[in-house]
Amino acid sequence: MGYTGAVVPAGPSDVRELGTATLRKAAVSTMHNNVYLLTCTATGEQLMVDAADDPGRCLDLVAEGTGRLDHLVTTHQHWDHVRALEEVARATGARTYAGEDDADALPLPPDVRLRHGDTVRVGELTLDVVHLRGHTPGSVALAWRAPEGRTHLFTGDSLFPGGVGNTKNPGQSFESLYADVVERVFDVYDDDTWFYPGHGDDGTLGAERPHLGEWRERGW
Repeated sequence: MGYTGAVVPAGPSDVRELGTATLRKAAVSTMHNNVYLLTCTATGEQLMVDAADDPGRCLDLVAEGTGRLDHLVTTHQHWDHVRALEEVARATGARTYAGEDDADALPLPPDVRLRHGDTVRVGELTLDVVHLRGHTPGSVALAWRAPEGRTHLFTGDSLFPGGVGNTKNPGQSFESLYADVVERVFDVYDDDTWFYPGHGDDGTLGAERPHLGEWRERGW
């Protein structure tokens, strides 16, 4: 059976072979947070997106790959995405990254503060940093373009199948998040782009693009 992206806490990882990269996806915690591991097949370097919870499971995910963790990116500051950050970083020695405007709110200050337009190198892979404001001030997404042309986009809690992330709490802004998601994601990447959110199943931009007007009208 091929990759589906459907994972559950305490369940197995789902693995997607992407030629020059291998992607592993696991779920942790009662909030079904997704943890992603991207491996450069040429060098063995690995990047984790969101050490959200259950450090043992996160480290097991690393071991399912090459056993090393070189880079650890936190997509945003919310507590449910950082509960294993310190332990995983300490156990692996990984270089840590987060959006500049969320960095000071993290339990572990990142080694690298990311800005829109930055890149993160994972062996021979280059990921573009996309700053998406509104769910948190410093939320970031990571975009990697595979050799065959499809972009793979890790969106944290800024974009899900069915809409943008939550903006109902103080300090959040639907207008800001919607504008950034449209201008920095949908206006930049094509319909083939596969995105991987912070919770739940994956999606494609092509499936969501026809609904952008509905999202704007409803305000969430």
